[in-house]
Amino acid sequence: MPRLALLLFCAAYVLPGLFGREPWRNADLSSFGFMASVAQGHAPWWQPSIAGLHAEGGPLPYWIGALAIKALPMVEPAFAARLPYALILVLVLVLVWYSCFHLARTEAAQPVAFAFGGEAQSVDYARTLADGGLLALIASLGLLQLGHETTPELMQLLASALYLYGLAAAPFRIAKARWAVMISLPVLAASGAPAVAVVYALIGAYQCHRSQYAQVRELSLWLLISGMLATISAWEFNAWAWRVEPTLGAQLPLDFLNLLAWFCWPAWPLAAWTLWRWRAHWQRRHIFVPLSTALVAMATSLLMAASDRALLLGLPAFAVLAAFALPTLKRSLAAAMDWFSVFFFSAAALFFWVYYVSMQLNWPATPLANLRRLADGFEPQFNALALALALCATIAWLALVRWRTARHQHALWKSLVLPAGGVALCWLLAMTILLPFADYVRSDQALVSHIRTHVPIDSNCLAAPQLSLATLAALEFRGGWRVEARTPLGESACGFALQAAKASVPAGWSSIALTQRPMDREPSFRILQRQSRD
Repeated sequence: MPRLALLLFCAAYVLPGLFGREPWRNADLSSFGFMASVAQGHAPWWQPSIAGLHAEGGPLPYWIGALAIKALPMVEPAFAARLPYALILVLVLVLVWYSCFHLARTEAAQPVAFAFGGEAQSVDYARTLADGGLLALIASLGLLQLGHETTPELMQLLASALYLYGLAAAPFRIAKARWAVMISLPVLAASGAPAVAVVYALIGAYQCHRSQYAQVRELSLWLLISGMLATISAWEFNAWAWRVEPTLGAQLPLDFLNLLAWFCWPAWPLAAWTLWRWRAHWQRRHIFVPLSTALVAMATSLLMAASDRALLLGLPAFAVLAAFALPTLKRSLAAAMDWFSVFFFSAAALFFWVYYVSMQLNWPATPLANLRRLADGFEPQFNALALALALCATIAWLALVRWRTARHQHALWKSLVLPAGGVALCWLLAMTILLPFADYVRSDQALVSHIRTHVPIDSNCLAAPQLSLATLAALEFRGGWRVEARTPLGESACGFALQAAKASVPAGWSSIALTQRPMDREPSFRILQRQSRD
């Protein structure tokens, strides 16, 4: 694939959502709250907290955002915290490309040589499959939102991709492979997934020990050492926590399969085709390495009650497995994926444009009325740069569809161009022409603005026990109040308080207002003021 086209794909995927938006509920906003608490000196570096509530898992992801906030005091803190995580997403894309490239270079993964020559060169073949693996990752629906957040799970994703790269590059890049496994597992443990890091170390050491490559067998010791370092780092960072859901019912497997079906689309059907075509050679490196990594993520997600954030760690492995399906993919299946992508993403883009035209011209009137009914108080905004970017992206999509349906030489990665391009198009449109609406309903800025009309900034503190971390982060770092969440209202010394609307008003307090988020159908919060002793 042309390098410029691949770079434009990555840029269209990574950059939208980086600029001009607030942190969104729930994990994105709470993670930013922990980062800002450390950067502004409200909490110690070793124990990030929001309103006195400490963060679970390792503090490493919050340190990265806090360091960015302190290093860039001239920019808005939320944007500064988001910058290193955009770089993390770029590193994940790069690591997946090189993981697929090195696995495709192994002897078992190469195509059979023709009797009279003319077969693909090994490096060219590996680069082609690596392009396909990268496009499969970009096309994965599960990475779309979670990959653009500032959460510990994105740091875990980077560590998982680095671990996959270390195993894949072991026969060709000995020193880099050792550094990769030595860094990835402690980082994974310090980011809140120590059990996954230990399992990775054991499974990786086992498969390296059975390898026919001598340099790969030597990696077993480094993996075991890295697993020990991961255990120590998790202990020091207090990252060990029991997250397994005890309830396992008949509905859980169905929920997990439903999550897997959309979260890993379109990588999972291609990965399933790879396993079927290579079923007699599944113990080969290019199959077993990504397969074992994906199975660990799937098992973790299932044990955590079908958690999408746990399944996120398996997306790099699914993308690599999907790439090895491309050489044997039937044209009928490839055509079905193409036509589905054309109709689905074109319809989605048309839907976005209809709503944008309605917001700007009030014609047709129904879409704008629907938005205002969903989000009370929303008013459209016009941004010329956002409109220009959205127009360029739409034109590029039409050109891509025209190119894909034209008659020219078939390339292995062509089957994944339209799914990846469609995902990038819809994300770019959502983060440009529809960003004002998305930012209005997903952030807590409107809620904080309404609370400000009743609670003065110079009040001694705002009591908010039993509220979510995202709400506490919005109150503390967008409202500017000193929030107290550990003390019950009956024991609090604060002059004002915020509680759930359905909760009863405690003694010594009086209700002064009810408030809600823009999309709530009924009041969800109650603002309280302490009664005077007279």
